[in-house]
Amino acid sequence: MNLMQIVARASGDPSGGPVGDHVVPDPVIGLVDDGAPDGRLRPASNKGPEEIAADAPGGTAWTVQDGGAALLDELHTVLMRYVVFPTPEAIDAVTLFIAATHTLPAFQHATRLTITSPEKRCGKSRLLDVINGTCHRPIMTVNATVAAIMRSIGDEHPPTLLIDEADTIFGSKKMAEQNEELRGLLNAGHQRGRPTLRCVGPNQTPTEFPSFAMAVLAGIGGLPDTITDRAVNITMRRRLANEYVAPFRTRKDGPILADLRQRLAAWASSALDDLAEAEPVMPVEDRAADTWEPLVAIADHLGGNWPQRARTACLKLTAEADEADEESSLNSRLLADVRMIFSSRDMTFMSSQDLVQALRQLDESPWGDFDLNPRKLAFRLKHFQVKPSHNAAKTARGYRLEDLTDAFTRYLRPDPSDMHGEQQKCPDGSSSTDGATRPESEWDICGACWQPIDPQLGTDLHPHCVAQSSRADAGEQRR
Repeated sequence: MNLMQIVARASGDPSGGPVGDHVVPDPVIGLVDDGAPDGRLRPASNKGPEEIAADAPGGTAWTVQDGGAALLDELHTVLMRYVVFPTPEAIDAVTLFIAATHTLPAFQHATRLTITSPEKRCGKSRLLDVINGTCHRPIMTVNATVAAIMRSIGDEHPPTLLIDEADTIFGSKKMAEQNEELRGLLNAGHQRGRPTLRCVGPNQTPTEFPSFAMAVLAGIGGLPDTITDRAVNITMRRRLANEYVAPFRTRKDGPILADLRQRLAAWASSALDDLAEAEPVMPVEDRAADTWEPLVAIADHLGGNWPQRARTACLKLTAEADEADEESSLNSRLLADVRMIFSSRDMTFMSSQDLVQALRQLDESPWGDFDLNPRKLAFRLKHFQVKPSHNAAKTARGYRLEDLTDAFTRYLRPDPSDMHGEQQKCPDGSSSTDGATRPESEWDICGACWQPIDPQLGTDLHPHCVAQSSRADAGEQRR
């Protein structure tokens, strides 16, 4: 099974067709004409939120056997009832994030969730309202001081920070500079053991204030890249005229969400020990793995199709964030454009003047407005430890492909055009990233970690993934 098929099936398409061509029907939240006088379509469920919550004592009951999967399914349904999400993966990510706020004592990292949109009226505040009603100990704020936030964080299970109107804090360079202290606090709080030190009292006694806490930031436009790099990032969009949600009123719907929060807290208390020992196989690495580990660990604990859905969401949202970072970073954009020019012209050397001219001629590129010249090009590429050199004949000064390849590999996402060739070449001269010699198109995908796997192994799992799965099964048997 290839990656496209896995992602498609995780999105609800049993045929494995392209995700973008498939609209996933939801038997609970589907829209129907109920014959109301106003003629509007409404959720197809025969049960409103109140009835869903009343199906079991306090709502859907969770059991040790299902690991709380039914409870998370209910949370997923509630989110879909009140908010129109851009993708199914975004709904899954928010569902798991809310669950993670209740299980934070089990984890080393506190995931951030950023909710942005290009314009107002895209559902950010509504989503924040639902998160506020279901997450662990929410603290909703718009303009709280850093001192107040520091004093609100402090116990083993800290509150969840909800920061609305984040664009008024980080929306411009001047505002961002005025709020560097808050940004530093949010960055430090992503990991345990990063307290803030302040002098307190008349004797100016140095005092540590914990910074570790889950956080949600919502705003129009972008947020600082040091925050988004530690976050699950969701970009909301304005809903269409035929996209309907249930109206949300705090007086009516607040108690329903509060009841769901209580049941999530009860489930979390029973799952903490198992989650604290979890070592999920991650489909990403480095900081992205730190950020997504709590969500994937919870998904593995739930079982069913949640492990697959969590990893699908992780891969898709991480890839979208990486693409957005490349677009927002001029240096990365320049490096990507240089790679595209070398690839399209199939050249191993270009003089600085020719490369500058090619860059300025690119459609929708900013390089013409920057009055790019060889000196400015060299200055920007120096950021990636790339320097101009002479060609073999010593007749021109410019850039060699072999000097750029390392920067391409380290700082850019894989070029899709390279994935369709007969083999994928790597800087070390091997034909694929793991040194094996095989056509790229024949790679299989590991069913656990979702990384390429050699089809010659004759299995759908890497050996280390098999061992990980065996340990998890043994732990389940002990429970």
